Amino acid sequence: MHKIEILHIDECPNWQEAEDRVRSVLAELGASNVPVETTLLSTPDEAAEVAFAGSPTILIDGADAFPSEGATNDLACRIYFTETGLAGLPSVSQLTEGLRAQL
Repeated sequence: MHKIEILHIDECPNWQEAEDRVRSVLAELGASNVPVETTLLSTPDEAAEVAFAGSPTILIDGADAFPSEGATNDLACRIYFTETGLAGLPSVSQLTEGLRAQL
């Protein structure tokens, strides 16, 4: 079974909406049984141990759902390129496309 993990930091509020969007898209795809976990990263060492590219980073089976050259151990928010410009989390359509392709 697949697993989705959302890596985040305390200072970035977008992870909560990212989790809501992921769960909503999974339900639309008929995959609401896929576990979704959130992981708070509190130190640069914790961020260095995982595939973190800023908060929120959405992992599917340990791999970034939106791969980039942005791996970091900086505790910072992530910027996504969406259909409507820069945003703090992927759009629903990006999540749908990404999850459908990988699940």
